[in-house]
This record gives sequence, structure tokens and C-alpha cells, in this order.
Amino acid sequence: MAELFPKEHVVGFIGSLVLTIAALSVVWFDVSMVVGMIILLVTALIQAAVQLMLFMHIGETDDKVDIWVATLFAFGIGIVTIIGSLLAMVWGY
Repeated sequence: MAELFPKEHVVGFIGSLVLTIAALSVVWFDVSMVVGMIILLVTALIQAAVQLMLFMHIGETDDKVDIWVATLFAFGIGIVTIIGSLLAMVWGY
């Protein structure tokens, strides 16, 4: 029965909760803008890695390269969309 218990998923879930609390600490403790952005960026990147590896099973198939290329492409499209939105809506270009 012990081999059926998803230990890695439980650890990943608890890790995700800890990272979420760490990100919320930026608001709770009213840290400076620079420190807050660093904390949010680091926790977001770690959270994304945990989600991809544990819950989306990105490393468990034989076509790992295809999955990583698609993930990086989607990340690039997201960055272009965010920067384009900022250019058009915030910075007035």
C-alpha cells in the first residue's frame, strides 16, 4: 500500500503552499519594491518548476525535448504578449 501513496505529489503540494506563503509575505510585511519583486520572481520561477515537474509530468515521457521546446515557445509567446501589452497600453506606443 505504501507504493500507491503519491509521496512526491504531497511534498510538491506542501512546497507549493510554502512558496505561496513566501510570496504573500511580500504584502504582509510591506517590504520594499526591489526586495518584493526579487522575492516574487524567485518564488514564481520555483513554483513553475514544481508545477511542471511534479504535476504536469514534464520529465516522465520519452519525448522530453519536444515538451521542453513547446514549453519554452509558450513562455516566449507569453513574454512577447506581456511586453506588447505594456508597450500599447501603458507606455503609449
